[in-house]
Amino acid sequence: MSNLIAIAVIIALFSLFGILHSIMASFNLKEKIAGKFPKFMPYYRAVFNILSLITFYLVYELSPKPYGMIYDLKPPFDLFVYFFQLLSLAGIVYSVRYFDLGEFSGVSQIKRGLKGTYRLNSLDEETSFRIDGPYRFSRHPLYLFLILFLGFRPYMDIFYLTAFLCLTAYFIIGGYFEEKSLVKKFGEPYLEYKKNVSMIFPFKLFSKNV
Repeated sequence: MSNLIAIAVIIALFSLFGILHSIMASFNLKEKIAGKFPKFMPYYRAVFNILSLITFYLVYELSPKPYGMIYDLKPPFDLFVYFFQLLSLAGIVYSVRYFDLGEFSGVSQIKRGLKGTYRLNSLDEETSFRIDGPYRFSRHPLYLFLILFLGFRPYMDIFYLTAFLCLTAYFIIGGYFEEKSLVKKFGEPYLEYKKNVSMIFPFKLFSKNV
């Protein structure tokens, strides 16, 4: 298999993952499932996470691994890149601190379902509108730091670069569709937030300081 064909297959597989993931995360699908299978909704988030991990693993395993090193930084230049990767990791940890991990994992939903306190109109997650912490400069700070963490790499081959670009595109496209649901839920306050804060990369923050 030539590298061009391999790259095309990788893009196709990651695109399929992105489409399936977006469909499962869509507001419309959740509403339909809530209408037809309301008792399943407390478990939706947990099932969604498990299926996402399984499908991502399958995409990785099924993807061809074309040979070809793009660059390989030698010491001490690799340490410079590792330093920024470490900063990105700190940013990931910082962003996760502002997450409700119980809601994100689906554990809280299951607990509410077992207690009989699950609110069906919340669909799969009790989300809150936050503009503090990392949300002051990015509407999706976790996506930002994940992109930086994956991008700061002291060596790069064809497969990793292709996968990285696919994931970056998914974060951007997925964030766009995710925000459609957030606008439906929070309305005008979220639209105003979008005007003042960048989606992922904090361009608006820098422009304000010019």
